[in-house]
Amino acid sequence: MKKVTGIILVAGNSTRYGKGINKNFENIGNKKVLSYSLKAFADNSNISDIILVVREEDLDTINEILEDERVDKPIKLVYGGSSRKESVYNGLISTNSNIVIIHDGARPVIKQRYIDECIKYMKKYKGVIVGVKSKDTIKIVNSEDEIVSSTDRGYTWIGHTPQCFDRKLLLKLHEQNKDKNITDDSMLLELAKYKVKIIEGEYSNIKITTSDDLDVAKVYLK
Repeated sequence: MKKVTGIILVAGNSTRYGKGINKNFENIGNKKVLSYSLKAFADNSNISDIILVVREEDLDTINEILEDERVDKPIKLVYGGSSRKESVYNGLISTNSNIVIIHDGARPVIKQRYIDECIKYMKKYKGVIVGVKSKDTIKIVNSEDEIVSSTDRGYTWIGHTPQCFDRKLLLKLHEQNKDKNITDDSMLLELAKYKVKIIEGEYSNIKITTSDDLDVAKVYLK
C-alpha cells in the first residue's frame, strides 16, 4: 500500500486578507480556520502522516491548535518559503512518501470525499486535483487589462485544493522549474505534458482570501 502524506499550507502572508493577521488563525465557531483542514486530514484513513508548512513566527499559535485538536497521527512542522511554490517544495523534501496530497489551510470546508477521490484516481494518473466548473466566461487580458481572448465556458474549470501528486515526479518538476512563476502545482505537470485529472468538487470549498470569504465559510460550516 502506498504511503500518503498530507501537506497543509499555512505559511502565506495573508496580504490580501487585509487585517494584518494570518487568516488561518481566524475563528469560525470555537475553532481556528486551520483546525477544520487539520481535522479532515487527521480523520482520513488514507493519510499516513501530516506536514504543516508554517511561518516561524506562528509556531506558538500552531502548537496551541495541535494541543486542542490532539491529532492521533505523526505531524511534522516545516518552515515555508517566500512563495507558495517554495513552501510546497519545503514540504516535498520533508517526506519520503509515495503520494502527497496538498491543501490550502485556508480552505476549511474540505470534505472527506475530496481526499478519497483524489487518492483513488492516483492509480491511473500522476496528478489529480479538485475543482468546479466555471459559471462565467473567463476573459484573458494583456498587461493593459485589454481582452485578448475569451474561454469556452464548457471547458473551463476553477482549480481548488486538495491536489494529489506522485511525490518523486512533483519534486523533480519543482527542481527543474525553479525559475518559473508557478501558482498551482498541477501547472508543473501540465508543462511537462502529463495528464492531470480534475474531479468535481463543490462551490462551498471556498478559499478564504478576504474577510467576506470568512463570512461565507461560516455559513457553509454551520
